[in-house]
Amino acid sequence: MDYKYYYSNNNGQDDYGLKGIDKDGYGLKCNSFKIKYPPQEQDVQPGMEYLMRPRPVFDNPNYKASSKLEGKVAIITGADSGIGRAVALAFAKEGAKIVVPYYNEHRDAYETKKILDEIGAESLFLSGDIKSKEFCECITEETLKKFGKIDILINNAGVQYQQKSLLDISDDQFDDTMKVNVYGMFYLTRSVLKHLKCGASIINVSSITTFYGEPELIDYVTTKGAIVGFTRALATNLSDKNIRVNAVAPGYFWTALQPACWEKEKIPTLGADAPMKRAAETYEIAPLFVYLASDDSSYVTGQVMHINGGQYKG
Repeated sequence: MDYKYYYSNNNGQDDYGLKGIDKDGYGLKCNSFKIKYPPQEQDVQPGMEYLMRPRPVFDNPNYKASSKLEGKVAIITGADSGIGRAVALAFAKEGAKIVVPYYNEHRDAYETKKILDEIGAESLFLSGDIKSKEFCECITEETLKKFGKIDILINNAGVQYQQKSLLDISDDQFDDTMKVNVYGMFYLTRSVLKHLKCGASIINVSSITTFYGEPELIDYVTTKGAIVGFTRALATNLSDKNIRVNAVAPGYFWTALQPACWEKEKIPTLGADAPMKRAAETYEIAPLFVYLASDDSSYVTGQVMHINGGQYKG
């Protein structure tokens, strides 16, 4: 790489711990770490995967499927890209039928649909705004119309916005973050719940940021904390029906949310604080969702699973 230093535009106050890059592309911090992602940013939320460089790695060609989800129907919000795309592919390999509600990332959704088609998976893609109660009802209705049942719900869709101070968070931003990340989950879960049967699984996506309190994502952290509370309460509420509810709290994964949120100088340092000294690729988290969705986790409910390279130990 030609550049040697990264600094933010915040009067040089924030360098995110990256002091320089040596001739071999290693970032100089307290400990060296390999630079995988060059500075980049997007001006749309929740971001477009096709614009990222390098592209995220969502498929593990060495993954050995064993029909753990054969015949099951899974709704995975925001699975046009990112973690959702990796989960959709893993579920499809395990025999599930996939429903992907997404916002407006049509090119990413087309790519994901093509990937699923190539392995012979049945899928349904629905474009709309997860903040809308009507769209959430539509997701349920269209899923039942096409597949006749719902076995798994993954509440994955979300947005995040970087702000230096609470004073910088506008009412509109706070409202949008809350409604996408929390209201959407609430509306869709409520809509789907009446159709779930014994053995069904709900998996919500929280974040590592809730557990260490990321100072520049205050509204996002608030929503992800709410998701933890929702997960635990709903798990207890549904335990007598044998419907399991768990959450996954990812660390820093290379998804479109990153360049869509952070100023570009932050990108090369993603995951550098983790003991493994890197951000993760999305395929690395997909097997956990398979486990939580399958009968392998029949005695697991109300839990928050942490996947973050050792950055937070919970």
